[in-house]
Amino acid sequence: MKNIFKSLFFLLIFFFSSLSISEDETIIDFSKSEYGEELSAGDGTTLIKTKNSFSLPLKNIPAERKIDFFVGNGFFKRIWVSSPASTTASDGLGPLFNSKTCQSCHLKDGRGHPPKSNWPDDTAVSMVFHLSVPPKNNNEKKLLEEVKLKSIPDPIYGSQLSDFSIQGIHSEGKVFIEYEDRVVEFKNGMKVNLKKPIYSIINLNYGDLQPDIQISARVAQPMIGLGLIEAIKHKDILANVDEKDLDNDGISGKLNIVWDYQKHEKTFGRFGWKATNPNILQQSADAFNNDMGLSTTIFKEPDNCTKKQIICKSLPNGNSFKHNNVEVSNEQLKLINYYASHLAVPKRRNVNKKEVLLGKKIFFNSGCASCHTQKFKTGNHYSKALSNQVIFPYSDFLLHDMGVELADKVKEYQAEGHEWRTQPLWGLGLTKTVNGHTNLLHDGRARNILEAILWHGGEAEKSKQKVLNLSQEDLDNLLEFLNSL
Repeated sequence: MKNIFKSLFFLLIFFFSSLSISEDETIIDFSKSEYGEELSAGDGTTLIKTKNSFSLPLKNIPAERKIDFFVGNGFFKRIWVSSPASTTASDGLGPLFNSKTCQSCHLKDGRGHPPKSNWPDDTAVSMVFHLSVPPKNNNEKKLLEEVKLKSIPDPIYGSQLSDFSIQGIHSEGKVFIEYEDRVVEFKNGMKVNLKKPIYSIINLNYGDLQPDIQISARVAQPMIGLGLIEAIKHKDILANVDEKDLDNDGISGKLNIVWDYQKHEKTFGRFGWKATNPNILQQSADAFNNDMGLSTTIFKEPDNCTKKQIICKSLPNGNSFKHNNVEVSNEQLKLINYYASHLAVPKRRNVNKKEVLLGKKIFFNSGCASCHTQKFKTGNHYSKALSNQVIFPYSDFLLHDMGVELADKVKEYQAEGHEWRTQPLWGLGLTKTVNGHTNLLHDGRARNILEAILWHGGEAEKSKQKVLNLSQEDLDNLLEFLNSL
């Protein structure tokens, strides 16, 4: 009996000591960097910090698979041409489109930007306008309720404005942007002048837009780390969902329920500004169809013309019986998917620098990490390079209310106009190096990291107010931390 009590005693000690270890692991020591914290992509993190930092394969890709990565890169850079053409493997562009190649939007696999001036002085090559209208009848309402449609497209111009076209046909129109000033003042008296964009479309070639048209401007997102995001287990993303804010912390992360066009079922999204695609393959096929007017076995229409664009619909396409009667073959799409899934994230800089550590503490104490979740561990994946990696993306990949200033009227699946997916922050400090600019947020309106913070509202309003009350030294430290990511 004595031995039994003794055994129970030690079991209890082990139990409670295990609890204390678990609790201690959730406490962040801001006096030094966390183990492995500089390796944002785990074992696949690259060490390069040049203009090519976003275009490298994960370091842990097996040698025999690197050929797939580089062939996929070739397809990603491929310039598509209109049909008919002698190069049948790359014809089928348009007739209406936004870009001839993936690379021109995702320059060096990085971040897009708004045009520096309006057409004809500049083009919006890495910005697109999403278009939608409110449902007009019960059938359209039902399609939205059943998640069979993301949104209701404009009957003439469809779900995305095409500002380019092949020879012999007019483009749909041109992006036009005006700006209004928004002055934000810090407690210490410092003022920052924000530029609020006002969007419209000019040079319409197919008739008027609907009076209740809804426009949402989007710039291309960085490509790094996508496969690692896809490899995060569903349950780990679900763990941060708190749509009704049951813990009363002011943060209510929400899933976007979307349509999987391969499985023909509802699931949840994690890719795109509003988390409207469930995986990288569908995200890629969506871009081929809407941005370049190219068909795949996922989106089989050989163009993105609407039924009212009769001439556009009548033009030749590049569908080939060799490619399952589509323009982008399954083999091409598969290789592009492999490429996009295995782009590496560069190593962080200065993780143990005093100012960076102080800035990290301010980031957490201000509540920023409530949405920008620091780390995850990926699950088992078809690719060993993506499996079981501790990663530091600084995102929960959920939808959050970002306030009226960032809102548009466009609803996509369950994402309201004021709701946006938390953007991953890894690679943030190398945007200038890679892309030559620091434009941030979904439409690139923020010209630097500080402006991006100041545009936050809604669930992030309390955090923003804490930032506005920082001393200049603390603000500098916060920016040091963000630039280290």
